[in-house]
Amino acid sequence: MPRQGIIESLQVGKPAAMRYGRQELYTGINKEAVPGPLFLNELNLEGDGQGDLKHHGGPDKAVCVYPYEHYAYWEKELNRKLEYGAFGENVTASGLTESDVCLGDTYRLGRALVQVSQPRQPCFKLARKHDVPDLAQRVQLTGLTGYYFRVLEKGEVSPGDAIMLVDRHPLQVTVEAANRIAYHEPDNREGLLQLLEVKELSKSWREWLRPRLEARDR
Repeated sequence: MPRQGIIESLQVGKPAAMRYGRQELYTGINKEAVPGPLFLNELNLEGDGQGDLKHHGGPDKAVCVYPYEHYAYWEKELNRKLEYGAFGENVTASGLTESDVCLGDTYRLGRALVQVSQPRQPCFKLARKHDVPDLAQRVQLTGLTGYYFRVLEKGEVSPGDAIMLVDRHPLQVTVEAANRIAYHEPDNREGLLQLLEVKELSKSWREWLRPRLEARDR
């Protein structure tokens, strides 16, 4: 597993209304690249925000990361050029895909210290943004989801900064494995137990997975 990645681009955006047909959505999914440096606190990057605080944002989802490597795949699939931030991510990162990153891993992100908390779960607003109705489902099923960081130490972050592995979680459950268990292996009891054993896993994923395990054990 690689021990270092690079911030290719930083994106932030405040929540705003977005039209989709006759529907108006209030969302922070539309983010623009900025040169930085930006200050990262425990909730988000300077200048960033979320429209739906029930499902987005919070300490476990302070930074959304999407791998640069996936852009070529989606440009081919969607038959269009995609700008950084196309998936609503704050950090477009090279060198650290879902197979390289483990739940609970700690990284130095610029001057900040962050920790992997969960895979990213895209919602319907990603589909609305690109006018592709099944895009969120496709992102989940491919496993090309990206992931979230929580912030352990605040600090400045800039494009071009290294993302350096500080501490690999001892259980080494990759984001790729978490996606596979969550979306493709609903009856994998051992896999669910393995995910829930990672105490650094976000509260929302714990609340989502625990009932599945309990139902499996009935």
